[in-house]
Amino acid sequence: MKSVIFEDSLFEECYFEDITSSNTFFKNCTFISTVFYNTDLFEYKFIDSRVLNSTFLHNKEGCQLDFSDDNNAYMIYFVSFLGTLAVLPGNIVSALLMDKIGRLRMLGG
Repeated sequence: MKSVIFEDSLFEECYFEDITSSNTFFKNCTFISTVFYNTDLFEYKFIDSRVLNSTFLHNKEGCQLDFSDDNNAYMIYFVSFLGTLAVLPGNIVSALLMDKIGRLRMLGG
């Protein structure tokens, strides 16, 4: 389930199995006699929801990387590129100073 928001829903005697969700939330929902097996539906995804006689079995553990947004990988590389670009003027100035002053004097300074 990707980017789904359930609002004011009733889930009665449902069985959720092998669910991996990103940006999925349940707002003001009611779960009655529902089984969650091998899911990553954790407590913070249930906003103002009631869970009655429901069971959570074998929840997925560890770090679940969430690349739910299509441009997320692009943004990682773009931010890295901007960081490298920000250092460029300092590198140019230090290279020119090193050429003019000398390596040993610059290292001592």
